[in-house]
Amino acid sequence: MPAEELLSIRRLREFQPLDRLTDDQLILLASRGEHRRHGPGQRVAERGGQDGLDYFLLAGEVELEAADGRTNSIVAGSDKARMPIARLQPRMYSVIAARPCEFLIIEQDVLNQLLRAAPVPEEGVAEVADHGGDEAHDLLMEFYAELRSNKLALPSVPDVAWKVRRATDREDSTADDIARVITVDPSISAKLVRACNSPLYRGFNDVRTVRDAVVRLGTKTTRQLVTVFSMREIFKTQRPELQTAMELLWVRSREVAALSWVLADAVTNLDPEEALLAGLLHDIGAVPVIVQAEHHVNVFADKTLLERVIDELKPDTGAALLERWEFPESFVTVARHAQDWSYQPSQEEPQLVDVVILAKLHALIRDRNNRQLPRFESVPAYSRLGELELSASRSLQILNRAQERVDEVQRLLSIH
Repeated sequence: MPAEELLSIRRLREFQPLDRLTDDQLILLASRGEHRRHGPGQRVAERGGQDGLDYFLLAGEVELEAADGRTNSIVAGSDKARMPIARLQPRMYSVIAARPCEFLIIEQDVLNQLLRAAPVPEEGVAEVADHGGDEAHDLLMEFYAELRSNKLALPSVPDVAWKVRRATDREDSTADDIARVITVDPSISAKLVRACNSPLYRGFNDVRTVRDAVVRLGTKTTRQLVTVFSMREIFKTQRPELQTAMELLWVRSREVAALSWVLADAVTNLDPEEALLAGLLHDIGAVPVIVQAEHHVNVFADKTLLERVIDELKPDTGAALLERWEFPESFVTVARHAQDWSYQPSQEEPQLVDVVILAKLHALIRDRNNRQLPRFESVPAYSRLGELELSASRSLQILNRAQERVDEVQRLLSIH
């Protein structure tokens, strides 16, 4: 085999899921693919397109442009470039060449056919590990296919949250109208009254009825808190083996939510309840992934594989879920970018995503098992909130001083 062909195969193995193919399959794939170059400023692919193609970035740098004009860069050879660029279809981003670029463009049907024919190891430990990898890949491909065709079974907004949202959207709704909707759910009613009597919202006198709670909290805060409290029922699965992962997801989401509330209240003009809800939902895309893993035994049996699949899928899945639930774009942005330390919104003023990214960074710092974290000053969210005189030490001081408030928010979210 010619040396240049070997080099080509070696290069292709740097991409996922091409690394699962044999040398012969990679040669066939390269022969079936298109090698294309783009100059700076040229549009590679359009948002909303459904061309059935996967774009692998061989060289250069591209920018992904979202519907709201926000951009995100991907450089060839980086971790982000290991998978096809803007792979979900209809495409959620326009792809624009930032520097001279080279792509290998492959029909998704051709790639999927080759992957199905990829060999499975015969025996031994390697078989277990690689079979787990096959399961992870199967789950990834299943999600991608269902997302592309809008067939993914996403959970619905809890009924009480949906009805309260509709009630608060009506201009003629009164506190009595909203209270009647809430009282249909005794659990949410009890949580709302308890929240109203907590140190976070307490007035001169305790309230005893849902109507009085709605009056004290106001329509907007009531709506946000009902949604927060109702989300607990979403974090569930039928498999006991997976419920542990779901419980851990809930605990982590709850902590980020509490920190988001405190940071928004202390250093921004953002609504703390919105920040609370955004923090709680920042990893919501993991929920459908864990539920879908019920059908892939090896994925949920291997914690590392499950975490890999969740990390890969939750940004796009979470964004799709919140769009389906008709949440504002600011919440969709949080779901899509909360785990991207380098993300920077186009708006000059602080956004919900800034607060949640910083809250997540604080939560991970508090977890001593996390060692590979960026420095505060390297995170755009920190710099943007830093304009409000927030520094690494001051943000930690704020959270330390507000620990009682963090604990109180945590208690509210842990009510059964």
